[in-house]
Amino acid sequence: MIYTGVDLIEIPRIAGVLKRYPSRFLEKVYTEDEQRYSRRRPPQLASRFAAKEAVMKALGTGVRGVPWKDIEVTRRPGNAPEVLLHRKAKARAERMGIFRLALSLSHSREMAIASVVAEARDDAWRP
Repeated sequence: MIYTGVDLIEIPRIAGVLKRYPSRFLEKVYTEDEQRYSRRRPPQLASRFAAKEAVMKALGTGVRGVPWKDIEVTRRPGNAPEVLLHRKAKARAERMGIFRLALSLSHSREMAIASVVAEARDDAWRP
């Protein structure tokens, strides 16, 4: 079984929210490691925001079903970005039989996009 999610977001929108509510926005949406990696750069924050929404779509929960920080985007030097699930997001994925997530991120000057493919056991519970 395959689940997918995709999200597209305007980088200036993220920059505007960051400017108006810097601490509140960062603390609500991003883990400490994500904040450290992004260093308040809007393109990196936007691509991670899109990734979190894409994962929520693949999980079938929408933004109200899983807290933002339960989905974490990591990237080790020289490797592709990866998704780590915590707490509610991890429990939801386990109920769905999801055992692998593939993530792709990209951005231009104005837009950031994320695509997620989740692979699940065929005999798993479905949302």
